[in-house]
Amino acid sequence: MDIPKILITVGLILVIAGIIAYVVPQAYKWIGMLPGDIRIEGKNSKIYIPIVSMIILSIVLTILINLAGWILSRFK
Repeated sequence: MDIPKILITVGLILVIAGIIAYVVPQAYKWIGMLPGDIRIEGKNSKIYIPIVSMIILSIVLTILINLAGWILSRFK
């Protein structure tokens, strides 16, 4: 597969993700609100460290990328 096809595919995936985020804003409200995510709120500042959310997101993206690679390798 050449670079232009990869860029078009990634662009389409980002557009679809953007449309989903725009149409269904509740779909991503859980990020930063799971047990294990750190929230520090002071008088003048707020700090969010979404450790567990990022671990879950990393696992899901790893599975999806490996699945896509496996599917694409089957069609070569």
